[in-house]
Amino acid sequence: MEVGRKNDAGAKTYLSIGLFISLCLSTLCSLFLYHYADFIAVSWLGDKRCTPLLAVLSFSFIPCCIHACINGYYYGLKKTAVPSLCQLTEQFARVGSVYLMYQIAVSEGKSLTLSMVVWGIVCGEAASTLVSVSVFRISDGNRRTPGKSRKNLYTCTKNLLSMAVPLTSNRIVLNLFAGFENVMLPNRLLAFGYTQSEALSVYGILTGMAMSVIMFPSVITNSVSVLLLPTISEAQAAGKRNKILYTIKKTIESCLLLGFLSTAGFLVTGNFLGNFLFNNALAGTFIATLGWLCPFLYLSSTLSSILHGLGHPGITFELNLVSCTIRILFVLLAVPVWGIRSYLWGILVSQAVTALLSIFILLRKTAGYTFGRNNIKTQK
Repeated sequence: MEVGRKNDAGAKTYLSIGLFISLCLSTLCSLFLYHYADFIAVSWLGDKRCTPLLAVLSFSFIPCCIHACINGYYYGLKKTAVPSLCQLTEQFARVGSVYLMYQIAVSEGKSLTLSMVVWGIVCGEAASTLVSVSVFRISDGNRRTPGKSRKNLYTCTKNLLSMAVPLTSNRIVLNLFAGFENVMLPNRLLAFGYTQSEALSVYGILTGMAMSVIMFPSVITNSVSVLLLPTISEAQAAGKRNKILYTIKKTIESCLLLGFLSTAGFLVTGNFLGNFLFNNALAGTFIATLGWLCPFLYLSSTLSSILHGLGHPGITFELNLVSCTIRILFVLLAVPVWGIRSYLWGILVSQAVTALLSIFILLRKTAGYTFGRNNIKTQK
């Protein structure tokens, strides 16, 4: 909204406050995970072998926090080059560091360990942070933001927390639901009749193989979603309701077009992709089945960003909660009876319900908008 008001100084103030709060929280989380890695691995994950992995992963929180805040600042400015550069750097650093550690291990007669892979994540986050901070200092470091009074800092902090606290709370609750779903699915597959190794194998094929292929086209919609939030927020702050209506219309049309094309592509090539990419027939079956998910999946992510931009984070939380609840019900009730295929149905139903409800709510929220020459007139 500060960008919509052409207030660059205000935008930087929000960045500084958000970065300070995020650094404090990420430091606490990092210390907690590092010191209680053994307890979390044994009590929560049920596998003591995860202890060193969690300890290493704790070092990624702080750099991740820094570049996430800076990237969010540039997304708000609708300057996507910096976040894109950071993401590219992160991937190169992650893969490159793991490859380097692998070469060193081989030269010493050792094998690649999972700890090395996790260290690759840390290296990727650190490299991304280095790039984002460097670019920010080069582009904005020489321009000092005018001093802010305590009242302004207090107001900015209050405004930021009023948005951040509900969003953070929502995300925590949703992650807890998602974690419960991920833990319960292998257990319910055991109830269906799979052995433990079969249950974990099927779960891994679904999440690690099939879903990675299905989510690949969503790279486009996720990028659009990131830009939709500041665009809608700026349009609302400026009173440009005409732009809001046009954006919603084009978003729905584009997502449906991409979704149906992706569905057709996965239905035709699903089995081939499973065998070609993973040499696994079950992965191909999953890809072909989950192809129907694409239109609803892409709509849900983009329409959620529009609702956030319109200032309705509570609605998106409720929609996501409904989606999680539907999937969990399928996991608890349907998977023991019909197996993994019923979980695929649950994913499809949950995404369809979320997408349709999002469209319905947006139609209700914009029912008073009508196109006019000077932005918008409100119907009476």
